[in-house]
Amino acid sequence: MINFVTRFAPSPTGYLHLGHAFSALTAYHAARAVGGRFLLRIEDIDEGRCRPEFEDAIYEDLEWLGLQWETPTRLQSTHFNDYAAALEQLREKNVVYRCFKTRKETADEIARAPHLPPDGPEGPQYFGAPLTPMEERSRLTRGDAYAWRLSIAAARDFLGPAFERLSFIEEGLGPNGEIGFVKAKPEIFGDPVIARKDLGTSYHLASVFDDAVQGITHVIRGQDLFYAAHLHRLLQTLLDLPEPIYRHHRLMKDKNGRRFSKRDQSITLRAQREAGVKPSDIRHSFDFR
Repeated sequence: MINFVTRFAPSPTGYLHLGHAFSALTAYHAARAVGGRFLLRIEDIDEGRCRPEFEDAIYEDLEWLGLQWETPTRLQSTHFNDYAAALEQLREKNVVYRCFKTRKETADEIARAPHLPPDGPEGPQYFGAPLTPMEERSRLTRGDAYAWRLSIAAARDFLGPAFERLSFIEEGLGPNGEIGFVKAKPEIFGDPVIARKDLGTSYHLASVFDDAVQGITHVIRGQDLFYAAHLHRLLQTLLDLPEPIYRHHRLMKDKNGRRFSKRDQSITLRAQREAGVKPSDIRHSFDFR
């Protein structure tokens, strides 16, 4: 068995659809083709939206498709302490800060600063700074909500020349044809939120940490997450985690050219199964070239 480990990491916030099936099968076939390992991870940190019935449906749908994965399956909701430890590492390096601004306050500040860059992958790019110690203590005493933001300026200062050398290898294809050596530009996110007071982590921090813990060598996922690799390479470097190879694949779309969505119940795997569609019909409908 060669050193090739990949994963499929859905969130149980709805039923899997045909786009999920394509992504899971793409990763599964990639691992099987080289005698590698295929893992399943349940990204259920959003406890407000994730549901046990959707998690159960993920296992049922993937088994129905004929996929096999190693057990036990990693559940992110059981590892909040791990993510807190990773956040603490970033705090010790002084590259994160508490941001008490609401979404509206952040949007208003961006509107008053026309010199800021255009929207990033997750919306307007916001670059902030920590409050003074006195101001921060006052806000914490009041119990004000806050988010932890990664300071791009502080990260650049901490890493020095290494910040400009951040890069990743793309074996698939980015949304604009990116392939091969890609220079990472985490600043396109502004100062991204990597944890919230009530949650303690974010998709970015948890995903990066779990990929390292699970020994993921190849991150295979849709092009909609291509830009996340820019930020993830920064987090991996700051946390001294290994660098995986990335392989982003095209997104499945409906006849009108729209991406499949969990909101479209007609294309869920559950609906397909109930309509009499066979797993082989779905597998054969995908072109994995």
